[in-house]
Amino acid sequence: MNKKAARPSLARRIRLLGRKPESPYDNSMGLKEMQPMLMRELCPKSLFSSTPGTVQGLCLLALVGAFQLLGCGSGGAPAESDGARHLSKAGLLTQSASVSAGGEHTCMVRPNGQVLCWGSNGRGQASPPEGSFTQVSTGAMHTCGLRDDGTAACWGDDFNGQSSPPTDTFLQLSAGGQHTCAIKSNGTLACWGSNFHGQSSPPAGLFSQLSAGENHTCGLKTDGSISCWGSNDEGQLSAPAGSFIQVNAGAYHTCAIATDGTLSCWGYNYDGQSSPPTDTFTQVEAGAWHTCGLKTDGTLSCWGSGWFGQNSPPAGTFTQLSSGWVHACAVTPDGAVACWGFNEQGQASAPSFFTEVQAGYFNSCGLKTDGTLACWGENSHGQSSPPTGSFTQLSAGGHHACGIKSDGSVACWGDNSDGQSTPPPESFVQLSVGSYHSCGLKTDGTLSCWGYNYHGQSSPPADAFTQVSAGMGYTCGVKTDGSVACWGENFSGQASPPAGTFTQVSASASHSCGVKTDGTLACWGADYDGQSSPPVGTFTQVSLGWGHSCGVRTDGTLSCWGANGDGQSSAPAGLFTRVSAGAYHTCGVKTDGTVACWGMNYSGQSQP
Repeated sequence: MNKKAARPSLARRIRLLGRKPESPYDNSMGLKEMQPMLMRELCPKSLFSSTPGTVQGLCLLALVGAFQLLGCGSGGAPAESDGARHLSKAGLLTQSASVSAGGEHTCMVRPNGQVLCWGSNGRGQASPPEGSFTQVSTGAMHTCGLRDDGTAACWGDDFNGQSSPPTDTFLQLSAGGQHTCAIKSNGTLACWGSNFHGQSSPPAGLFSQLSAGENHTCGLKTDGSISCWGSNDEGQLSAPAGSFIQVNAGAYHTCAIATDGTLSCWGYNYDGQSSPPTDTFTQVEAGAWHTCGLKTDGTLSCWGSGWFGQNSPPAGTFTQLSSGWVHACAVTPDGAVACWGFNEQGQASAPSFFTEVQAGYFNSCGLKTDGTLACWGENSHGQSSPPTGSFTQLSAGGHHACGIKSDGSVACWGDNSDGQSTPPPESFVQLSVGSYHSCGLKTDGTLSCWGYNYHGQSSPPADAFTQVSAGMGYTCGVKTDGSVACWGENFSGQASPPAGTFTQVSASASHSCGVKTDGTLACWGADYDGQSSPPVGTFTQVSLGWGHSCGVRTDGTLSCWGANGDGQSSAPAGLFTRVSAGAYHTCGVKTDGTVACWGMNYSGQSQP
């Protein structure tokens, strides 16, 4: 038999190497040993004479998956989701946005306490439980978080008990490779999970911060000294003397920040991960073969292996960072997350966070927490190419969209065949975009509309209003006395509102709905798909598509009714702050700031 033909395929060799042993202690090899072994076994020999780079990186794409299958290593899973600047002397974390990068997944705590995860989820490590948390820490294939009451909750792989925390209350915790450690409320330590290397056998004493690596753990004592325990095959336990403000354990190396802000790293240094720059830092995060630090000026610096770009952080200033196996993430001052490095499982694809979303006919636009705009979907008229700058509100319509800038002026983009994208040079506090016209609420409460006016939809009355909504051939607004006024096309009665007082109104193609002051809904106009037959209950907001309607209930859940041929009325579960119905799709802003869309997706309008 031909020897070459008998050699197992690359996929077969990865499966053989990645087979999980019957006993967790059968596998004594870690990331350090496996990296050269797997490269020799699986990668072309010619690569070893070249400088590490793209070609070797492509070969290693398969190897990282093998590392995870072997169940080893946290890749420098961070000791904490927040850095030194967010830790009190007792180790308590402030309630602000924080991120934690693990093996092949990432989790973050939103300012409202919700945990959001993305990336690999084969063991459930990216499926956090409900509840409010103050801290989250990601390991290799498990995640742990601290609830508001100080108790710990863990999810994901529990083969070694790393996701089975004791019933104590804690100040801070850290998820490592296959173990977890935490500081109890009295300052002593507790660890659980794998202890083959002694990584779960902490010393006595009082600690203010700790970090669990792959097979070792380090803690910062209350006197500022460092104590480490567990595997020491590369000297990762050999902490220097002195006083420190933070320590972080990686795969086979450890780094710490001294009281003067300088860094010390020790342990494995094959890729230069233990050779820090001479800057001053407020936080350091050790990964598998790289290290990143948050400098005192808020910028980032990374060193060590860069096969996947994990040592090439983005520009800008940040408040907190976290390094995983071969990716890293950081939080911007406005709470957004930026990630870089290996992204095969989506672990470096951080979600965007929005305060508002608007579903147009075949596109969608969102207002990010930093005030910038993002649009997706059909772009035939440039409606999904928003301008740069800072905005406070936006609206998407037929083939154009408009937004209010931070100075109150309006910018529009997209189709302008009827002047709908040419706003007047005035200041506005709210605006709404229809099919071929746009309207805005000025600072004095009066309205101004521009664009197509065949039906009089751009000729508002001279009354004072609190809100306006532009539909297809008509417009409606809530007047200062709470009554609704509509003008323009009225072939289905969509411009004939009922009596009563309202807090919000939404105009569409041939029907309208409004939220009354008691929270109930009233709809009028066409009802051929049931779009004008709202459910009972109380609502905070309503939005209309062509043949369907959706509303946010007072408990934060969504209800949609009417046409559902494309799933546009099949609202997902969860809690929302805003909803916007387009022609045949719908989008909503969840309470965690992420956007969910459903319905027609021919142009990508339902893929935020």
